[in-house]
Amino acid sequence: MHQVHVQEIECLLTLAEELHFGRTATRLGCSQSRVSQLVAGLERRVGVRLVERTSRRVQLTRFGAQFVGEIRPAYESLVTVFDRAHERARHGVLRQLRIGFHGSVGEEVTETFRRLRAHHDVAMALSEIPLGSPFSAVLDSRLDAAVVELPVQEAALTVGFRFPPQDRLLAVAASHPLAAAHRVHVEDLAGLDILHPTGDAPGHGMAARVPPTTPAGAAIRSTRGITSAEEGFALVAAEDHAMLVCRPLAERVTRSDVRCLAVDGFDAPSQLGLIWRTDRSTRQLALLAQLLHEEFTGDARLGQLQV
Repeated sequence: MHQVHVQEIECLLTLAEELHFGRTATRLGCSQSRVSQLVAGLERRVGVRLVERTSRRVQLTRFGAQFVGEIRPAYESLVTVFDRAHERARHGVLRQLRIGFHGSVGEEVTETFRRLRAHHDVAMALSEIPLGSPFSAVLDSRLDAAVVELPVQEAALTVGFRFPPQDRLLAVAASHPLAAAHRVHVEDLAGLDILHPTGDAPGHGMAARVPPTTPAGAAIRSTRGITSAEEGFALVAAEDHAMLVCRPLAERVTRSDVRCLAVDGFDAPSQLGLIWRTDRSTRQLALLAQLLHEEFTGDARLGQLQV
């Protein structure tokens, strides 16, 4: 494969327009001898003479004219790509957002992603992240943002959008004694073994997912960790464990061997948030937050989102 030197191509294309070495040198900001060197170098790479130069005139050879006609569209396309990349870098623009999520993405979020691509030319690259490590991929810049369960207290992270709060439900095996009830009380958790996420999430995040005690002070046992909701539901179905889940996730469960029960007495509901690194904020991330706000509230005005 022959090496391509963009400077040589630029020189030939300029010379093809000017048909004058002096004017070409002026446009390129170099000497006439440098123009000659670049043209000669390109001719050696192509293996044929591209330019004929006499004391009276400069003209392209037949091969040169054909080569210029074929290379110009590719060169102009390359320049356009570089110009767009420079403009995106100058304004902090991303043409693709890498978004992390737990479990699955709801229809409202999917619709927001579709609008972002259709109307703003920003695509989504989705990746599932471990339940117990919600922040690592964002902090390490492997992802641009993530949809995670709140709270988020890290100064290095910005909560760009808070999803509507959701009820917290208890998943148990269909054969569990509690499964026949439609509702349980938070104090009932003290008699269960609740699954907890395994990972590097901060302690306050883990405590929010699986409280160490009930509101009355009874200890909540949690002997087994999980890395995904699917793993959790499989363990729940085996009857040895229970799991706390948000309502949207519970509604997407299709297993017949698991029941999800409403839990009364929780001080705070479950809530998801769109987060990104505070020092990596971009216009596209802010736009995604705005579109999520519009999708979930029906309000086209962004308003004051809580951070």
